[in-house]
Amino acid sequence: MQSFPSKETKINTILAQFVIEVLKRIKVFDAKGLLIMKILFAARENAWGGFLQILKAKMPQHEFHASGYFGFKTLEGFDVLIPTMSVVDKNALSTGDRLKLIQQCGSGLEAVDIGAAHEMNIRVANVPTDISGNAESVAELGIFMMLGLSRHLNKMKVSFSNWQMGVPQGRALKGKTVGVIGLGGIGRALIKRLKAFDVHILGIRQNNPEATVKELDIEWAGTQKDLGELLKRSDYVVLCLPLTSDSKNIIDADAFNMMKPGSFIINLSRGGLIDHDALEQALKANKIDGAGLDVFWEEPPNPDDPIFQYNVLATPHIAGSTDVSMQGIVSAVAENINRLEKGLEPLYLK
Repeated sequence: MQSFPSKETKINTILAQFVIEVLKRIKVFDAKGLLIMKILFAARENAWGGFLQILKAKMPQHEFHASGYFGFKTLEGFDVLIPTMSVVDKNALSTGDRLKLIQQCGSGLEAVDIGAAHEMNIRVANVPTDISGNAESVAELGIFMMLGLSRHLNKMKVSFSNWQMGVPQGRALKGKTVGVIGLGGIGRALIKRLKAFDVHILGIRQNNPEATVKELDIEWAGTQKDLGELLKRSDYVVLCLPLTSDSKNIIDADAFNMMKPGSFIINLSRGGLIDHDALEQALKANKIDGAGLDVFWEEPPNPDDPIFQYNVLATPHIAGSTDVSMQGIVSAVAENINRLEKGLEPLYLK
């Protein structure tokens, strides 16, 4: 004879499930009455120069978890998500039962569905490049790439191996023309530093280029429709703009065909700004002399990608990873988490 659970057993089961749900949503407070939150870092524990360890030391009252990769399985039980390079779409957001804040440890939010987050009453914030030291750090790497490409850094080891001195002969930056696409925090920090090299500076921004020329004291500025003019005149083209539907593959085969022979492309922003196949073809056909890449079409990139056999100076997405920028970013992220636990509106919301 089939047996059925008693009424008492059913009630106990329902009560147990109810208690579990209550416990999942329970808010724990410290001795000062401040909320202790669970924070998910969507990366490996030691990613981004030890960012998580620095943040944990600054906020020991909170509970931090690292997903171990650029992504996560669920947002259940977490109050704050630090997405790094993970995709945060509507499906991912639906796994969160108490998520209140998506706080990027930098400026890039192109992989976050901000609209879906707002629908779920989840705040989204970043750390603007111009308040943390990030812009200055990225600009410095841009200068390094310009110098490294101009002085044939990749050939210097060969000279030593062949017991040669005085070669390779490089190019001076003095008198060259630099085209900066994107005149936000990073672009402006780069321009400020470039002036010491006695170069001609051109720029592209979304609007009001005439005012930009006066404000930044550069020779010429245009909007995206004037991109061809910048490409034709520039010895160095430096990408400092965010990745959007309008800017994706902004440097494609047509763009490379417009660039000056012997020029260089440098990407300090997002890999999707450059069409990978078009770049490989431009390097193979000597349409340009080289590329400086801190960001890639996929991250991490395949080290055996044929593109690296050409004159490519590559760095592993570390333009903003310096002592100065790390402290600035950690401070901004910590400030927003502190504001959230006190019931205040976070800063730099999107």
